[in-house]
Amino acid sequence: MKFCTFFHADERRLGLVDGDRIVDLHKADPRSEFIDMVSLIRGGESARKAARTIADNPPEEACVQIDTVRLAAPLLPSTVLCAGSNYHAHNAEKANAPLSGKEPEFFLKTSDCVIGPEDGIVHDPELTSKLDCETELAIVIGREGRHIPEADALAHVFGYTVSNDVTARDRQVRRTPEGVVYYELGRGKAFDSSLPLGPVITTTDAIPDPQALMLRTWINGELRQEANTADMLWSCAALIHFFSINFTLKPGMVILTGTPAGTAWSVDAELGGKWQPAPGLVAATRYCLPGDRVESEIERIGTLRNRVVAGSAV
Repeated sequence: MKFCTFFHADERRLGLVDGDRIVDLHKADPRSEFIDMVSLIRGGESARKAARTIADNPPEEACVQIDTVRLAAPLLPSTVLCAGSNYHAHNAEKANAPLSGKEPEFFLKTSDCVIGPEDGIVHDPELTSKLDCETELAIVIGREGRHIPEADALAHVFGYTVSNDVTARDRQVRRTPEGVVYYELGRGKAFDSSLPLGPVITTTDAIPDPQALMLRTWINGELRQEANTADMLWSCAALIHFFSINFTLKPGMVILTGTPAGTAWSVDAELGGKWQPAPGLVAATRYCLPGDRVESEIERIGTLRNRVVAGSAV
């Protein structure tokens, strides 16, 4: 199943995607817990079963055409746990810190970073002159757990969505006077509009193996990234285990799983980029600027589209 959040008269509504239609779940069953995405996730298997029943015979009065509504981010997670440097090919194209590729790179984003489909990614020149985009598979946690064994990890997943880990590269990549690279992941990763999410969450019954998904990024129609999640250093299950050592993972939390090769960083020699040609991919000639169109696609989920817009911290 695919679930979304959409706007109806400026109100956020929970929807189930049915082909080219969206079923307003609360309108279909006002007595249910279908208030928002987190309520659905917390409802567990009984809530998903009720949604499947509605999907089998959706009432017409609860259906709207998907192209007539505006989609929102599927959810606003309380915590976003992020793993960087998690694709073999991406590690080969960039300047690496001492621990790159040796353990998951751990940083955080918050719901304040989140924007939805078609929302603007703000290019703020006071923050960065090197705004980069990274398509990533995002894990949506469905069941609470701490110190989750890797073998049981995927049982804690509700579903998966598309994310764009927007990054200020000139804030992220730093060097010591001795030439050692280190990352400042606070200012480089967490800021307004730095986490587009969507367009839907696809549940685990439709994605039995998250390590077999194709991922692509287009910027202004040019294919910049194309890879399979099989290229991850640490699998989704391994990341869930890793992050659950620090946090009790709770329904609605999100885990970002890293990006493959093809970022604008790869052509930036100043920051240690090492572009490696790949069939079909177009090398970036610059970082993102206002007016650029970014499309992030992951197999079985969909395409997340955003435009870069001019903005200011003031």
